[in-house]
Amino acid sequence: MLRPAFALGVLLLLAMLPLASSVQIDAQNDEPVWRSVGLDPDLWTDRPEAEESPMMVSYQGNAVIEMNVSYQPGWGEERVEGSVVIELFENWAPITTNNMIDHVESGLYDGVFFHRVINDFVTQAGDPTCKTVGIYPAASPSCGSGGTGETIPLEHNDNLSHVDGALGMARSAEPDSADSQWYIAETEAHNLDPENRDDEGYATFGIVRDGMQHIRAIAEVPTTDEPTGTDVDNPFASAGRPLLEVSIVSMKMIGVADPDGTIRNPVDDVEEGSSFLQNAAIIIGVPFAVVLLGGGFAMFVHSRVDEDSENGETTVLEAETLVVAELVEPGYLRDED
Repeated sequence: MLRPAFALGVLLLLAMLPLASSVQIDAQNDEPVWRSVGLDPDLWTDRPEAEESPMMVSYQGNAVIEMNVSYQPGWGEERVEGSVVIELFENWAPITTNNMIDHVESGLYDGVFFHRVINDFVTQAGDPTCKTVGIYPAASPSCGSGGTGETIPLEHNDNLSHVDGALGMARSAEPDSADSQWYIAETEAHNLDPENRDDEGYATFGIVRDGMQHIRAIAEVPTTDEPTGTDVDNPFASAGRPLLEVSIVSMKMIGVADPDGTIRNPVDDVEEGSSFLQNAAIIIGVPFAVVLLGGGFAMFVHSRVDEDSENGETTVLEAETLVVAELVEPGYLRDED
């Protein structure tokens, strides 16, 4: 009969197997946590003006960005903090959306300011060199023309266009020169669509789903072109540079569009805590189970040898040995065949 310590060791070891399998599956899963967070599009109410376009509808699984902004709408006014929710059309613009997601996840846009604002047209940002040096508007001389140095090809899709609130990629005269800079159309800007231009147009790949009021307010911030009743000029800026800083506090991936309601399982502190406890149980429990297993088996063998010695026999416990070997090293029995 198996000794209690041996039996307890076997039970603990078997109990650890599902936990170990779960951790192994998690380690093999390359999907970021935010991909498992389903977001209800019905909660996004501050939207752009609607028009007939496939972009007006949220699609299952599309990546969603939250951009937190800080700006001063006008002279003498208090700064405003707000968030803008943006949905990316991954199926229609995979290259451009992957580029954006990579930059957001790396924190490239955190602390960057909007360097070009043209009312009734676009608000442009995404240049990592456009960060205030000392006191705004002082910034790097390359602000407005900077990037990461890694460009992507121009990407178009018939479902995408410059509707109100559209997210597009800024570029130079060369079509395949888009890098990290992007813009949001503050009104419909179909003159930028490829069918309306001779230079292949500009790529759109997302749209504002919530917080459009902040984009409209940013578009009206005084700039070098339109100082809004003052004679103040910004010696550090090119045309369209806001005279009052409009900064991106942070940009982060917050989940995926879930109009079907099938992914509504946001990761919270409880799940993270469970994961920690699960890992701790494996780290502590497995060695403990092995010690109990080994100790119990040793005691069992010693006991059986003592009993057989009293009877004048020396028996090798082959059956029990094979059972333990199979538990510790699955396939042991098959290898012996």
